[in-house]
Amino acid sequence: MIARIFLSHPRTVNESYFEHLLFAGRFAVRLFAAGGAALVHAVIPCLFEKTASRMIAQMYAQTHNRGQ
Repeated sequence: MIARIFLSHPRTVNESYFEHLLFAGRFAVRLFAAGGAALVHAVIPCLFEKTASRMIAQMYAQTHNRGQ
């Protein structure tokens, strides 16, 4: 049960538990940053015009086809 909860998914992307923890943690921070840029842009449209979309595109490129 413990292995299934903590280890099965990281193995599908060829990572250890801690490698996956770091990758997912960094990814979450970047998502929060993109969300913050989008929120600022919503209030002040001339700021961060393409920041959130660029960040999301970079994250997608980094994760697309992982583990295949």
